[in-house]
Amino acid sequence: MAAQTPPATTPSQTVGPFYALPGGIVWPDGPELVREGDPAAVIVRGRLTDGAGQPVPDGVIEIWQADARGRFDHPADPRPEPSGWQGFGRCATDTDGRFWFRTVKPGPLPAPDGAVEAPHLDVTVLARGMLNRAVTRIYFPDEEPANAADPVLSAVDERRRGTLIAAASGADYHFDIRLQGEDETVFFAV
Repeated sequence: MAAQTPPATTPSQTVGPFYALPGGIVWPDGPELVREGDPAAVIVRGRLTDGAGQPVPDGVIEIWQADARGRFDHPADPRPEPSGWQGFGRCATDTDGRFWFRTVKPGPLPAPDGAVEAPHLDVTVLARGMLNRAVTRIYFPDEEPANAADPVLSAVDERRRGTLIAAASGADYHFDIRLQGEDETVFFAV
């Protein structure tokens, strides 16, 4: 019997999609949920990095959030009057992995079991090499009592909760997203 040759290895392939390509997944309002000059506006800035701490220059960050009263303009919102608030933004990362949003700080939200969720932004991360989106949340550092009572944040290991809480930066907020490795952001299965 002749000796078999081992199978040849195939080259590595980068998994798309590639969001930085012209046309990508454009959102008309981009990262601006409210107009510049809105007195309630806050800026949330951050950086998307990979497991080695290197910037992800072709990622897309999306947020979806309630309005300042904690209301969504969505059929699943149980309250009778619609908010009229779209609450959605999308920002491509730049060459250094940076992203930003101009929005309002959301109000607290009712949870299905009668509890109350702390003000937060729901976040979706899309990037090269990811076959599925990653989902996380941004909580606010100036909401300590609400954060302590939040049913979702309370379910996260106490040592990792800090990866979900933005840092205050003057009147604005800073929130980095790390996809893997030490200090990986907590992501949720949805």
